[in-house]
Amino acid sequence: MIPPVDLAERAQLERLGNEGEPLLTVDDALPDPAALVEIAAGDATFSQATAGENFYPGRLAPAPLEYVGGLARALDPLIRKGFGLEDVALGRATCNFSLATLAPGELNLAQRIPHVDTVDPLQFAILHYLCDPRLGGTAFYRHRTTGFETLTPDRLEAYQSALDAELEREPPPPAFIDGDTPQFVRTRLVQAAFNRVIVYRSRVLHSGHIPDPASLSADPRRGRLTANIFLTYRATA
Repeated sequence: MIPPVDLAERAQLERLGNEGEPLLTVDDALPDPAALVEIAAGDATFSQATAGENFYPGRLAPAPLEYVGGLARALDPLIRKGFGLEDVALGRATCNFSLATLAPGELNLAQRIPHVDTVDPLQFAILHYLCDPRLGGTAFYRHRTTGFETLTPDRLEAYQSALDAELEREPPPPAFIDGDTPQFVRTRLVQAAFNRVIVYRSRVLHSGHIPDPASLSADPRRGRLTANIFLTYRATA
């Protein structure tokens, strides 16, 4: 279950949108990803999906600590290099198995638009696809009015003020976001691939891409199963 020590030969780095935030992609990340799926299907205890609880439109369950630590350590040198990190130390890593299960009509407003997980520039989202690629990947967005693709503390007030007014005038339909909308422009769509890992700063506007909600399942072997790690560094200087 622990990934190879060196993932560099499998890694690709690109830049997102106008702001050029890095996006790291690593294919074939684990030597035996099917074993992780079986852990999710047989051993993990998933919460019930409840609209309004968080940005994730489905069920969550803790992932094995051995897997989380192993993947975080293997990705650490790639993250440091790709994102230009200096004078930082590995801090906290949290991880859940995630299963998108909510129907479009069950989504709250926050689940129908792009979001950020935090404005902390030292927190990274590590997303590991453990599902059929047809179930959907991840999309990144730009807010039309402000031009923001990432949110920082000094941008929050202007962004939220503009967005609140826009959503009051023209709320999104009860559906998963899929491409451009009156408020947002999609800057990149990452297709899912079984055992693909992507890494991006948690402050980048993003959303899951769910092209066929009717195909979602609460069965980890059949549904849109991912492992979602939030890895936070801490400054040392």
